[in-house]
Amino acid sequence: MKAFPPKPELLNVAARVVWFKQPEETLADPVHFLAHVMTYGTVSDILTAQNEAGQDAFREALEHAPPGVFDARSWSYWNLKFGRYPAPPMPVRQGISG
Repeated sequence: MKAFPPKPELLNVAARVVWFKQPEETLADPVHFLAHVMTYGTVSDILTAQNEAGQDAFREALEHAPPGVFDARSWSYWNLKFGRYPAPPMPVRQGISG
């Protein structure tokens, strides 16, 4: 999946859902951006991102979701929406081996 263009409406969504990065940096990582939209976005945020990327991008973001972004409710909702029932386990962070 390619990076999102730095359009004003996408920059606004990026700033709202990924508050710890610059919006341009957020849009450069589309899977991370969409995972945050799917978890923290408003209906308007979701529609803005869907208009730019399409449903397939949301499905791809779900399939390659970074660990630690989705909460249980959002994970269940989006998996059900895309016909993945029962939902697979949420992605988890891997510990540091030593």
